Amino acid sequence: MTLDPHARRFLDMIAIGGVSEPTVAGRRAALRNLARLAARGAEPAETRDLILPGPGGPLHARLYGPPGAGGAPRPGLLFFHGGGFVAGDLDTHDGICRALAAASLCRIVSVAYRLAPEHPFPAAVEDARASLAWVAAQAPRLGIDAGRLAVGGDSAGAGLAAILGQEAPEGGPRIAAQLLLCPVLDAVGAGASRTDYASGYFLDAATIARDIEALGVRDLADPRLSPLRAARLAGLPPALIHTAEHDIVRDDGTAYAARLAEAGVPVRHTCHAGMIHFFYGLGPLIPAGRPALAAIGRELAAILG
Repeated sequence: MTLDPHARRFLDMIAIGGVSEPTVAGRRAALRNLARLAARGAEPAETRDLILPGPGGPLHARLYGPPGAGGAPRPGLLFFHGGGFVAGDLDTHDGICRALAAASLCRIVSVAYRLAPEHPFPAAVEDARASLAWVAAQAPRLGIDAGRLAVGGDSAGAGLAAILGQEAPEGGPRIAAQLLLCPVLDAVGAGASRTDYASGYFLDAATIARDIEALGVRDLADPRLSPLRAARLAGLPPALIHTAEHDIVRDDGTAYAARLAEAGVPVRHTCHAGMIHFFYGLGPLIPAGRPALAAIGRELAAILG
């Protein structure tokens, strides 16, 4: 399918002012500015900022609940933002979490994990593990039903969620489902989409290469960085995977969905025609993003029950 016309206009806009900045500081500022543009008309939600213990010091987090949810335990989602492990924070993905909370009627805990290059690999993975342990232990206080706790994320954050999903069979907190939005799952970078959409489609190959360099990682096939390359996937939590047709990492999600299915893991994969990376977080710039995000929230609600 051809590129969505609103996505085309968005790409033309960022070609002038862009988010593909050559420096980490520029990348962070550009993502924050983009988040402000996309935040208009965000869904109402009950929110509370949290601080939780992390392996490298306190981590900031934000708890979201659907309006009027009260104190009764609800399904939960531990969410990790995107940004290539070098950018992004609670505010850049605030609109996404609000929309998911409203549509899913879940309580969502969004975590600001440590970023590279200040905190090299595997700091983000360590923070994700600590976050899961804390949320599971504190579930009653957070109003979350620990038996219906999912992990999820967007882009690089979806990779963190996938890693936690892979570690679930090894013990630790139970994970009821995993929600992966435009996941980045392979630092090695295989797949036709890595060539077809290498530049000009928001997330590009040059940005991914800079992000990997900032992480300071030596083995690109390490499953803690490239969960697509994990040897065993049997017994993992059910997965909801959403990819975008015109996205450099589309084939990461497509290949992971296929591998999970082959391993007997329940998986539902949706490829959004005409869309680009992070389209669901770009409303009202890309109007199709908001109804897609609402549908994703309802899908999450259905799988968590």
